[in-house]
Amino acid sequence: MPQEPKKRHSRQRQGKRRAAIKLAMPASTGCLNCGAIIKPHTVCPKCGFYKARQFLKIKTPKPVETPSENTSEENK
Repeated sequence: MPQEPKKRHSRQRQGKRRAAIKLAMPASTGCLNCGAIIKPHTVCPKCGFYKARQFLKIKTPKPVETPSENTSEENK
């Protein structure tokens, strides 16, 4: 059988107990290749490097031409 508490704890005592429970900032480091902030022991999502070695090939998006650029070239 589970035992029930004999007396109710005060708010002060409850607060003291919960004071030790707090959130910690996640660890982060800088990428050695590009300098981006990343989690430790992971491949950089921006450049694909880990410990000065390339593990991923990151595709860069091609610049999209806007319609205003196309019309200005035709008018010239």
